[in-house]
Parts: sequence; structure tokens; C-alpha cells
Amino acid sequence: MAKLEEISTCTVRASEFAVVGRTRIELTPWDLSFLLFDYNQKGLLFRKPENLEKDLLHHLKTSLSRTLDFFPHLAGRLGIEKFEDETQCFFIDCTNAGAQFTHAIVHGLTVNDILKQKYVPEIVYSFFPLNGILDCEGTANPLLGVQVTELEDGYFIGCTMNHCVVDGSSFWHFFNSWSEISQGYDHPSKLPTLIRGFAPGHLNRPVKIPTLEREVFNDLSQPPLLERVFNFSKENIAKVKSKANDEIGKTCSCVSSLLALLAHVWRSMIRCRNTNDDNIKTTFKLYVGTRNRLRPPLPESYFGNAIQGGAATATPNELLRNGLGWAAQQLNQMIAAQTPEETKNYYENRIKSPRLLMKGARTNTFVVGSSPRFNVYGNDFGWGKPVAVRAGFANKFDGKLTIFPGVEEGSVDIEIRLTPDALKAIENDAEFMQVVTVN
Repeated sequence: MAKLEEISTCTVRASEFAVVGRTRIELTPWDLSFLLFDYNQKGLLFRKPENLEKDLLHHLKTSLSRTLDFFPHLAGRLGIEKFEDETQCFFIDCTNAGAQFTHAIVHGLTVNDILKQKYVPEIVYSFFPLNGILDCEGTANPLLGVQVTELEDGYFIGCTMNHCVVDGSSFWHFFNSWSEISQGYDHPSKLPTLIRGFAPGHLNRPVKIPTLEREVFNDLSQPPLLERVFNFSKENIAKVKSKANDEIGKTCSCVSSLLALLAHVWRSMIRCRNTNDDNIKTTFKLYVGTRNRLRPPLPESYFGNAIQGGAATATPNELLRNGLGWAAQQLNQMIAAQTPEETKNYYENRIKSPRLLMKGARTNTFVVGSSPRFNVYGNDFGWGKPVAVRAGFANKFDGKLTIFPGVEEGSVDIEIRLTPDALKAIENDAEFMQVVTVN
């Protein structure tokens, strides 16, 4: 069995041309909610070029250093300020302490060994640095870790970023910018906005929280789990959307392709868990982007967390009896409820009473992370575009779904993590699998 060998680890700092920006950046309620989560982990798989003229590792370190010039947040550490009333606040301390850069090799493992396996191989999780670190521990650990893992015929570039510093949009904003500078651009095509918050009274103001107790850091125990990436073609997604909207009828608002597809997955997972007790509620949770849900909207370049959770609930019988359209409409209504006023009220209430999210599984709860709208396959570091994207082990539990764009334009990949029995039941579910692309 292939085993990862770590070759070297070093610190990469912003270059001498660094944009200093603010030395202290306060965390918003959106940021603080992730203090007890793991870091955000996503990575790209590349085939090895036949004739790579440049020193790959040196090139990636140099371009990473230059990219950090524009993202001083990720070269710093979290800071803590404690107050006499036994509260504290966290902030980003832009010290240029640097990011962690690791080079590793896995002998005997090929790109196809990863792509062709039915389930995500466990070795993929070792392609990410800073495993097992919580966001609140970014006071003593880098806020960004990069690992370049060399395979027999390819490379995997895994990034691990503190979730208090980035949401998915900001994660890929940095990744995209690094690839641009790696190609020779002088600066990213989209410069990050350093200021956080959205109202003048909230800008760079400390948000106090109670002192964290170490025992709350412990994760919930979980059963053995498996993970598989299911691909849905553009054509099959269109069929699911059409079916959902036909069932809803013309009197209701049209649901999107993504919500129709997620409703299809939600119903399948409940059906395959054989849960039919109407005394039990099943919850489907999405993280909703808030950049465009404010008036005025946040800039597209806003660098930080601008997401908040929304959830749809139903009994298993309601989901299965009422059909795909009904399930899709529940998700649609939940999204529609995230109005600019609701988003503003949520933010302001969390300033007064901050709330930390707890990671881990909840009974009959499914949580969706990431988005098919992120620019994943446009990342070219100078030797070609990636052939796959994978998430690390961080923030994974029974019922976690991670969504990415597929390689083919308009297609979607959904990485589903479930117990072996539940995942294999889905694979045997004809209604679910009829819209899955089987290679």
C-alpha cells in the first residue's frame, strides 16, 4: 500500500514588496462562528507535464510569497485580547509570520489510482497539512498551509486555510490569485478587500465572546464512514430541474438546478436510511452566501466569511410522499427567506450575542459545503489545468456533502460522506443512480 513520505517543511512569508495593509483585522460574527471548526481544506490534482523546465517547488514557493503580498491575512496569526469581564476577542494579526509549505512524495501512486477508485482513498487526506487543528488554535499555528504532494505521474496541491479567515469564496479567491501570479501576472486580477464588516459602525470593532474552555474543543465520536464523489451531467441536472418544477406547478416560483439536484439527493439519502418515523425531523442545511444579500451588497472582492446557515426541515414521510418538487420548494423557501433585512438583523444580533457553531454529526441532519460556482478548474500554475478537486478530512461527518463543479462544463460533483451501509444503499437506489454519470 502506498505511503506518504514528507520530504521537507518550511515557512513562506510575503516578499519584500508586501502590501502592509492593516496590522490588526477584527473578526466579524460570521468569522467568529467558525472558531471551533477545523480549517478549510481543498486541493487540486494535476497530471505531471512531460517537459517541465522550471524548478517546480522553487517556483511555487516564490509565487506563493508574492501572492501573500496581497493577502497579508494569511501570512499572519490569530491574536487574542482578554478583558476584565472574562470575555475575549479574536483578531487577525498581520505579522507576516508566514505560511507553512510542505513537500511530500507518494511512491507507486498514480493520478488514475485516485480518479478510478470507487471511494475516496484515505491517503488523499494526508495530502493536506495542518490536520486536526481547530480555527481557534490559529494563535499558535499558521493560518495557511500548503502541501505539494508528488505522485508517480502527477501533483496534488492541497491548501488548508483557517475558516475564521476565509469562507469558500475567499478560499478560491486566494487559490485563483496564486495560480495567476504563478503564470507570471504582476498582481491578482481581483485584489482582496482588507476591511471587514458592512456598516460604518461595525468596521474593525472587536466582538467579545466568553472565554473558550478546552473541553468544548473535543469532536463527537463517529462510526466508520465512506466517501464517494458522484458526478451529475449538465443534461441530467436539467432533467431533475424540469421534473421538480413540473411537480411544483406554474403557480409556484421556479427552483434552480442546484436546489432541485440537492432535493433529489436529500430524498435519496432519507430513503436509503429507511427512516420513516414521522416523530423524527430530518434537516437539510445550506450555507448561504451573504455578499449579495445586503444593501448595498458587499464587494465581490470581500475577503473573509460572508455566509450564514439556513435549514429546511421535514419528516421522512413528508419528503418521500410529497415528491421531488415539494422537497425542492422547501429548500427554495429557505433560501428566499434570507432577505437583505434578515441578513442585516442576523449580523447585528450576533454582534450583541455571538454564537459559535459546533462541528460534528447530528441525527438525520445533512450539511452542504462548498459550491459549484467556484472557479476550480481555471487554476493553472503553468503546466496545465487540474483534472480533479478533492476536499480534506476537515469538518467531515456522517451526512456531509461537499459540492464542486465537474470537469465537464455545467456538470456538478457531490462528495457524499455516509456510513458504509447508507452509502452502498444509495449506490443501489435506481432513482438516485439514474441521474449519476457512471464512468
